[in-house]
Amino acid sequence: MNFDYTDKVKDMRARLLAFMDEHIYPNEARFFAEIAANRAHGNAWIPTTIIEELKPKARAAGLWNLFLPKSPRAPEGLSNLEYAPLCEIMGRVPFAAEVFNCSAPDTGNMETLERYASEELKDQWLEPLLKGEFRSAFLMTEPEVASSDATNIQCRIERDGDEYVINGRKWWSSGAGDPRCAVYIVMGKTNPDAPRHSQQSMIVVPSNAKGITVVRPLSVFGYDDAPHGHMEVLLENVRVPVGNLLLGEGRGFEIAQGRLGPGRIHHCMRSIGAAERALELMCQRLNSRVAFGKPVSAQSVWHERIADARCRIEMARLLTLKAAYMMDTVGNKVAKAEIAMIKVVAPNMACDIIDMAIQAHGGGGVSDDFPLAYSYANQRTLRLADGPDEVHRQSIAKLELSKHMVVKTEVDMPVTRGC
Repeated sequence: MNFDYTDKVKDMRARLLAFMDEHIYPNEARFFAEIAANRAHGNAWIPTTIIEELKPKARAAGLWNLFLPKSPRAPEGLSNLEYAPLCEIMGRVPFAAEVFNCSAPDTGNMETLERYASEELKDQWLEPLLKGEFRSAFLMTEPEVASSDATNIQCRIERDGDEYVINGRKWWSSGAGDPRCAVYIVMGKTNPDAPRHSQQSMIVVPSNAKGITVVRPLSVFGYDDAPHGHMEVLLENVRVPVGNLLLGEGRGFEIAQGRLGPGRIHHCMRSIGAAERALELMCQRLNSRVAFGKPVSAQSVWHERIADARCRIEMARLLTLKAAYMMDTVGNKVAKAEIAMIKVVAPNMACDIIDMAIQAHGGGGVSDDFPLAYSYANQRTLRLADGPDEVHRQSIAKLELSKHMVVKTEVDMPVTRGC
């Protein structure tokens, strides 16, 4: 495995770093100030002008739709391994990925439409998403069931002539609070009597369809993430054409695996960027403060923490690159263990390092004067999003145990696989 950046990636990385320095970091305060001003005027759910101003600049710089490999509709898309160092840089600032049209859940929805939608649906929904003309949401999790086991999902998708009728209640529907959100991809149950993993399907639903109610925004440690939001959504007798079903009835799990693999590793790439920035801020803070007669950075306890942070970031980055390499070369299915491992490792690592940085900043660390508290909230959420740690650990353990299962030969002698 060769993880050296190609000349193409080195050039794009340099351009992205320059763009971040010129346009993203200087506008962090403006971004949050705009949201605060909108909230003060009674509506936080208004898209910020700074994001819309920066999108044309990003596109002009050739930094647009970088996440989608092998798509004729997005020729600028990179392989997972090429995208990894660029996505990491975007992860240093929570809103940066949207500037480059590389933010969730749009990325996952675009990948889903590219892989599984008809050409008609691609023309209607994928093309405008690739152009950044509107945004989207993914509706899977439900408040009434343990959605970490997706077979529990109760939302019904029932055929009625040339239409499907959808009834259910979803929550943590990221992006559904954005007034630019024009389309949902919804996971629901088409046949409760089918085999366990053939009951679910996915369907494309216009966000303005009759019968949809966005009930409320859900906050994360007090952050509502406006104007993006994580919403509770009620679907009551929502009707869409039969052609809006993706791939066919009972294939929801197949689609979910194709969708969530890239989404998980993108989150992990951004987690490494968040951890890198936290480490930088921590070191800067420690060097700038004096306590008990010497710089805080001279206190030995911080040497241990800094060294531990650097080691863990490098280990997580290498595992992410390995997973990306395997996804590119042998496919998501073969790389499922590596994807599961990095989905556990990266958010936990980032949480711990951001927590160290918060401690280094003292009272300022838990305030919104620094980006650390919000970054921590995002990373702690990732230990639940796209499958909680426990589910991924279970998958890893099962794969590991299967290597060493005792089987019997023709002469009835036990043999241990993997030895």
